[in-house]
Amino acid sequence: VQLQASGGGLVEAGGSLRLSCAASGLTFSNYAMSWFRRAPGKDREFVAAITWSGGRTFYRDHVKGRFTISRDNAKDTVYLQMDSLKPEDTAEYHCAAYYSPGAQGLMVAPGVYEYWGRGTQVTVSS
Repeated sequence: VQLQASGGGLVEAGGSLRLSCAASGLTFSNYAMSWFRRAPGKDREFVAAITWSGGRTFYRDHVKGRFTISRDNAKDTVYLQMDSLKPEDTAEYHCAAYYSPGAQGLMVAPGVYEYWGRGTQVTVSS
């Protein structure tokens, strides 16, 4: 199984980026997907999650209204649209997956996630 994140970069505060995470080696539509991030010197934190169907999403409070998670099961890809970026959004962003076919709920604890991708760096300048 591979989860390959891309789309990070350097952007000014108030700008936008769109992250992508392409999955391979698993039946993508059976997995809930999430984005986590880790800033230098800080613990990893949950950012956003989406159910296997894309029918339900969940966000941490600090990104609500600014970030949007979505998925395309035909392309085995999950996205994170990030708007109105702030310097405190600077971090390495990772996508992650856990098996949950048909489930309507979402779990955010990192220990639940079976697969993790390598990160993509997002840097927001002030």
